[in-house]
Amino acid sequence: MPQTTLWAPPAPVTAPVRGLAERAAVNRIFCVGRNYAAHAAEMGHAAVEKSAGDRPFYFTKSARALVQSGAAIPYPPETKNFHHEMELVVAIGAPGFRVAPEQAHDLVYGYACGLDMTRRDLQLAARDKGRPWDLGKDFENAAVVSEIVPMPGVALERGVIKLAVNGEVRQKSDLSQLIWGVREIIADLSHFYHLAPGDLIFTGTPEGVGPVKPGDRLEGKIEGVGTIALTIGPAE
Repeated sequence: MPQTTLWAPPAPVTAPVRGLAERAAVNRIFCVGRNYAAHAAEMGHAAVEKSAGDRPFYFTKSARALVQSGAAIPYPPETKNFHHEMELVVAIGAPGFRVAPEQAHDLVYGYACGLDMTRRDLQLAARDKGRPWDLGKDFENAAVVSEIVPMPGVALERGVIKLAVNGEVRQKSDLSQLIWGVREIIADLSHFYHLAPGDLIFTGTPEGVGPVKPGDRLEGKIEGVGTIALTIGPAE
């Protein structure tokens, strides 16, 4: 007997893929925290030391938070300090569990540009009280993604990443400055989760994060990947 539901299930969350009519179904969104040393410093933290046995740390966003590049989103509720964070996004295209770094690139389907939008005041208030970051990080329109560029089996290691707000460059670095590279992130995360096609990994943001306000236009670019754009609308 077919199952019925009390209300209609939500529509699948998908992202465009360059050169294809088909869209990529989005499964889960993982985010790496403080993965550029200069960003860790601007947030008041020392950079991780691989030699000390440190590992990456993660938070998640709901797939329902996804919004496509080019959108105009409202300034979100309950914040007075809404921040941009420009990031490289890895799109997983093959299943993997407890993957070795040397084989981690086999899970890569492609890459996208991403914006990890953050209610910074709520995030910091929660952090200072030792509470989860969910209200600061996981909310509607908090994960902006460009089209996915297929690059099966490629682990990007370098390329300029930058973001401008109203034409003024705010963030600029290189993927070579990632503390944990693409292979290391995938391998480490695969020890905690059975990674699956449709999983997206936001790999961390460089220094220069800062506030945006209604009317601002954000434009980002990652060398060899593409561009991303976002407009901030009036507050809800």
